Amino acid sequence: MSLETPFVCSYQGDLLAGVDEVGRGPLAGPVVAAAVILDPNRPVSGLADSKKLSEKKRNHLFDEIQQKALGWALARASVEEIDRLNILHASMLAMKRAVEALKIEPEYVLVDGNRLPDISVPAEAVVKGDARVQSIAAASILAKVSRDREMVALDERYPGYGLAKHKGYPTRLHLDALEKLGVNPLYRRSFAPVAKLISRDT
Repeated sequence: MSLETPFVCSYQGDLLAGVDEVGRGPLAGPVVAAAVILDPNRPVSGLADSKKLSEKKRNHLFDEIQQKALGWALARASVEEIDRLNILHASMLAMKRAVEALKIEPEYVLVDGNRLPDISVPAEAVVKGDARVQSIAAASILAKVSRDREMVALDERYPGYGLAKHKGYPTRLHLDALEKLGVNPLYRRSFAPVAKLISRDT
């Protein structure tokens, strides 16, 4: 097991789902969540917090997780939902949707962080869960690879912003491009750097 200080769960059955989301910090694009029920008879080696893995390793694990897991699902909350609900509630909504989209209903759910989405299944929040729980690490990988690929595709629709490189996060390169090119429909208008540009230009 490659995880740090593994979390010991009170639930000891096989229908345990790990849930994580990616994309709270970016100025553009959706927040994406994943839920994964791993198969104890088909272990996936090398699972870790997606942020600590290379892109090549994440892509390999993305395919392996989907092939070996008992169940997995991806879900999202849109830019419009982020602006309407705020990023925290939109993240909870995406995670709720991911759990509900699982084709196998889990008996217990572990969620990365210190809050739980509104789900009907017994659940527990695990701080730094993506570094401590294999199924949460698997969910973090599915969510990150899926979101990164979406941002690469959107880079072709909205060239010049550098979305394929920074994935919507507020890097200096991104902020400079946003200043130059202006706000497009991908942007979260409730986020301060975007709201500031909109108010300046109106």
